[in-house]
Amino acid sequence: MGGRNEYFCSHQNFLKEDNFLKVAISTDNDQVSAHFGRCPSFTIIDIEDGKVIKQDIIENPGHEPGRIPEFLNKKGVQHIIAGGMGMRATGFFQEYGIKTIVGVQGTISDVIKELQDGTLKGGESLCKPGGGKGYGLDKIECDHPHEETECEHDGGEK
Repeated sequence: MGGRNEYFCSHQNFLKEDNFLKVAISTDNDQVSAHFGRCPSFTIIDIEDGKVIKQDIIENPGHEPGRIPEFLNKKGVQHIIAGGMGMRATGFFQEYGIKTIVGVQGTISDVIKELQDGTLKGGESLCKPGGGKGYGLDKIECDHPHEETECEHDGGEK
């Protein structure tokens, strides 16, 4: 696995690398979501020759390890844009060949314009370890069985 900078590079002008791109943007209302896994939805855009030819909003299929990268891969996504993402999730996206661009903030429309202009800049992930817990999607169940791990929402009991 590569170094930290590989995960947080800016990917400026990646539209010049391809004539067609399918990009997912973690979405919370009209803003880039701070944590990709807990966002309520994803904005999926198809860009061809610098123009948006299709734009859809799809619901988040649920946050569990590897589920979202697999889901977006099946949709043909080549890049994921988010405010934040942990290293484990980044690794899952890499397994599918999906490039991650994190540290992005702003409205979805502004991010799309920056993609088209080749000026989109990423940075360091806005998500800190454990920072996605409870954000966005209502968390009804833990991501882990209680028998194996102490859980903060049930008083720390196994």
